[in-house]
Amino acid sequence: MTEALVLLSMFLMIAIGVPIAIAILASALAGVFILNGHLGFLNAALSLFDGATSFPLIAIPLFVLAGALMNTGGISTRLIAFVSALIGFVRGGLAMVNVGVSLFFAEISGSAVADVAATGSVLIPAMKKKGYSPRFAAAITSSSASLAIIIPPSIPMILYGALSDTSIVQLFVAGVVPGLLGAAGLMALSYWFAVRYDLPREEAFNLCRLWAATRDAAFALILPVIILGGIFGGIVTATEGAGLAVVAALFIGVFVYREIDIPKLYHALVDGVIQTSVVMLLVASSAVLGLYLIETGLPQRLAAGITDITTNKLVVLMIINVFLLFVGMVLHGAAAIILTVPIFMPLVHQLGIDPVQFGILITLNIALGQQTPPVASVLITSCSIAKTDVWGTTRTNLPFIGVLVAVLMLVTYVPAVSLSLVEIFYRQ
Repeated sequence: MTEALVLLSMFLMIAIGVPIAIAILASALAGVFILNGHLGFLNAALSLFDGATSFPLIAIPLFVLAGALMNTGGISTRLIAFVSALIGFVRGGLAMVNVGVSLFFAEISGSAVADVAATGSVLIPAMKKKGYSPRFAAAITSSSASLAIIIPPSIPMILYGALSDTSIVQLFVAGVVPGLLGAAGLMALSYWFAVRYDLPREEAFNLCRLWAATRDAAFALILPVIILGGIFGGIVTATEGAGLAVVAALFIGVFVYREIDIPKLYHALVDGVIQTSVVMLLVASSAVLGLYLIETGLPQRLAAGITDITTNKLVVLMIINVFLLFVGMVLHGAAAIILTVPIFMPLVHQLGIDPVQFGILITLNIALGQQTPPVASVLITSCSIAKTDVWGTTRTNLPFIGVLVAVLMLVTYVPAVSLSLVEIFYRQ
């Protein structure tokens, strides 16, 4: 009963506008005090410190900074020009360009919000100018941006790996096939809409234009190869790969494209610090909540309660998906991961669910949460750029959300979709 009151108080504080990290920490400290009195605060302080000093979590501020440097260093605009020259000649090409650019951006930043902010500010005005409706432009930009947390590297995967003690590199590899399937589905749906509503083509395919765009974007295109090649090849860890991303983005922005000066670098650093502070405060607060949940035994009791109802793995996964979808609608991605991982991991281990597959399942649910109000952080950012209403855009976005749901179902019920590459490269 006490656990329910603690969790209810947390959601109530979030509902009335208390910052999520503060709501988590305050409710967790109240629970710890009820259990152990004032002495419980000693363990809470240690958990608060330990929760924010895990080595894999260093990758988060580094990938956030890499994304900020991409935005200010001219890398994003050159990626857009390259993808536009490559596939923009297809009917509805700008919608496909949106998806293609998100694929490239995802392989560097790992943040959907950074993706939509960087690409949306260029592509949404261009799509509106070409005759696309603002709602359609906002919807495809938002949904394609969520590929940034499915395609490696992914900040939610780093969080999940650190909290669940799962290999982050294997999570990255497991996200490749689902991410590509999502991109293919979004592109196919965009083409269907383009044919049905006679959406415009861009310029006819021009080999000279493609060559010029490729040459101009060459260094930007090398970035994913350096980062992912180093991580997957075992040359660097995910954290070291994040540091490599920052160095490469800074070098390209300063010395190659020469678009980063001292004021731009300052703003990129400030932006990175602000975004990182929000996430790391959530992580530290979650450690105290995790301490409280462990001491109460709630995760084990929840696992026992679900297995009393059914031990069918497929049914349990569906129950978890429904719960995660609800949580993702009312909490930001990092907070949703932080809240649910300590609760569900005992059940995952008990039923023999692969932790890597479960990590991709959680990540896809977070991607859906980014598109579904009331929180819908990525959708709201996209709508603000397109200057359109959230609920109307959500209706337009439903078919694209359906693509993400289809990928989620495949990951849930066909484990090979997420685990095939992991089995080939790491488990032979």
